[in-house]
Amino acid sequence: MSCNNPQNPTFAPIDYPETKKVDTIDTYFDAAIADPYRWLEDDLSSETEEWVIEQNKTTFGHLDQIPFRAALKNRLTSLWNYEKITAPFVEGGYTYFYKNNGLQNQYVLYRYPNGQSAQEAEVFLDPNGFKEDGTISLGGVSFSKKGNLAAYSISEGGSDWRKVLVMDTKTKILVGDTIVDVKFSGLSWKGDEGFFYSSYDKPKGSSLSDKTDRHKLYYHAMGSNQKDDQLIFGGDTDEKYRYVGGSVTEDQRFLVVTASNATSGNKLFLHDFTQPQKGFITIVGHSNSDTYVMDTQGDNLLLSTNLEAPNKRVVKATLDQPGPEFWQDVIPETEHVLSVSTAGGFIFAEYMVDALSKVYQYDTTGRMIREIALPGLGSAGGFSAKKTDADLYYSFTNYTTPGSVFKLSIAEGRSELFIQPSIDFDSGAYTSDQVFYTSKDGTQVPMIITYKKGLTLNGKNPTILYGYGGFNISLTPSFSIVNAVWLEQGGVYAVPNIRGGGEYGKTWHDAGTQMKKQNVFDDFIAAAEYLIDNDYTSKEYLALRGGSNGGLLVGAVMTQRPDLMQVALPAVGVLDMLRYHTFTAGAGWGYDYGTAQDSPEMFEYLRQYSPVHNVKAGVSYPATLVTTGDHDDRVVPAHSFKFTAELQNKQSGTHPVLIRIETDAGHGAGTPVSKTIEQYADIFGFTLFHMGYRVLPEDLEAQLKT
Repeated sequence: MSCNNPQNPTFAPIDYPETKKVDTIDTYFDAAIADPYRWLEDDLSSETEEWVIEQNKTTFGHLDQIPFRAALKNRLTSLWNYEKITAPFVEGGYTYFYKNNGLQNQYVLYRYPNGQSAQEAEVFLDPNGFKEDGTISLGGVSFSKKGNLAAYSISEGGSDWRKVLVMDTKTKILVGDTIVDVKFSGLSWKGDEGFFYSSYDKPKGSSLSDKTDRHKLYYHAMGSNQKDDQLIFGGDTDEKYRYVGGSVTEDQRFLVVTASNATSGNKLFLHDFTQPQKGFITIVGHSNSDTYVMDTQGDNLLLSTNLEAPNKRVVKATLDQPGPEFWQDVIPETEHVLSVSTAGGFIFAEYMVDALSKVYQYDTTGRMIREIALPGLGSAGGFSAKKTDADLYYSFTNYTTPGSVFKLSIAEGRSELFIQPSIDFDSGAYTSDQVFYTSKDGTQVPMIITYKKGLTLNGKNPTILYGYGGFNISLTPSFSIVNAVWLEQGGVYAVPNIRGGGEYGKTWHDAGTQMKKQNVFDDFIAAAEYLIDNDYTSKEYLALRGGSNGGLLVGAVMTQRPDLMQVALPAVGVLDMLRYHTFTAGAGWGYDYGTAQDSPEMFEYLRQYSPVHNVKAGVSYPATLVTTGDHDDRVVPAHSFKFTAELQNKQSGTHPVLIRIETDAGHGAGTPVSKTIEQYADIFGFTLFHMGYRVLPEDLEAQLKT
């Protein structure tokens, strides 16, 4: 039988490609900082391209040695192959829904005439035909008021830059109104005459890495050329904003504009189409809150805000007195974080209670109608519909239950199962426990641990600890096909709700930002220690995983505590904290991180945890598989390139440091199913292999029984 000895795994020595060093020095407040791998930031360079090729050769040469990699890919493929259908929605004379037959690279948009059944559905838009390998994906789709036109965006190779096309929904023929170079944008129609969209000026250098920091809102009139599109907000005479969004209210009376310079906090403006001479009306003139228009009722506005309410509240404002000093509470703040939506003329309030959903229905005066009975403990979402709709469709999921769609009668509050996927996974064989553990400073942090029932707490269970901890993003329970395969191998999957996220509102978020960012890393370290102390796993069987800001989390923790884990899996991570704000839209992340230019104290704080700057010679780092995409223009791959180069140069232990660079892929959204399956077969294969497994854990268990 193949051995399973994590303390001394055997594998062929790795001869890393040579990464040259250049004599680049930056000065921050009189401190000289070397940046020897600066040349890897140039994504247009042939040298960088050659480095990527050689690194991938090395990585895949190592991955090819993993004996069960093909078995993992086969199981991922098999489990993925079930029909997935989203909730339906009505636009004009048709009901639309998205469906994936199983292994299609992209979801297909179907429709059927209102009043008929889904069995009569026809294909409306199939992005799998955009490109054979599925690397051109469909972004948002927005229908005109009457539903006779549809504007949709497409992404090529995973880039955040999009192209917008317009289709006649009756004939399904493109009408020729193509908009290019659109980024971070919704699409919102004014009647059937045209739509609003947002974008930046295209950089003169690399569109994938050069800084973009002035967002503008435009209006495109149907039948006109893009060069004639009207600049609505964010022009030369306006204050410069990094993020601008525009949406037309359901009654078609107002244009709502949000404007901000960071990923947290926004100004809010309103334009009344019936009184255009008034220009923009300021609702909130500062960026000290996240405030949005939920609904309009004549001259009355319903707003969702965390102004003077860290857990959010719903307020009413009037058009003649729209400012915060005149607001009246409709749904006051509570101890739980509130997310709100509207449907059928009602407000649906979802509260997050220790990362789990509770949903209540209110009328627009704030009178509670009922609690919505959910199928269990987990995450519910999608409680939105038009004012004229009698029903809404919401989703429910948790870590062991694939997402199902429920139909809710808005008037009666009665739910019925609408879509339940048929999947080859025995959900009943697994369980999730929520625990609370103590972080370094005494803070209590919740964590959900999912595993196969009957798990033996012997410290030898392969475990993935997944985290994010930033940007007010909450990690709530949801089913994942890839995690299901991990659980099938006897794996433990643990997700702590660490500070920096939004699980306990703005206070929880702010406790993990800027010069409090170390709290995030301490929370994650404490989660790992809890799992080890309680014998779910041990250092030899623990892997840390996270993407984007979560990639920073893994990078910071593995450089601070390399002794804590066997495997590190930082994905598309923000890893150079001194220069992150100089790429694409990175400057907008300053609310969470601060920048090295802010002050000597902020620079020093960032330098002390920046993963790229804290790799030390003579340290044994865990087996590391860095993953990124060559078209990632959200968190540019140079972060991952430089971190890998530092680790490969300074690693003193025998564990490998590899980087897997996906081609024609970006930050993650729209990645073809085929590429996702291959990537996770590699990630899980690498993880188990460097925990010492030479056969899959489920196969090992079968061998031991015989």
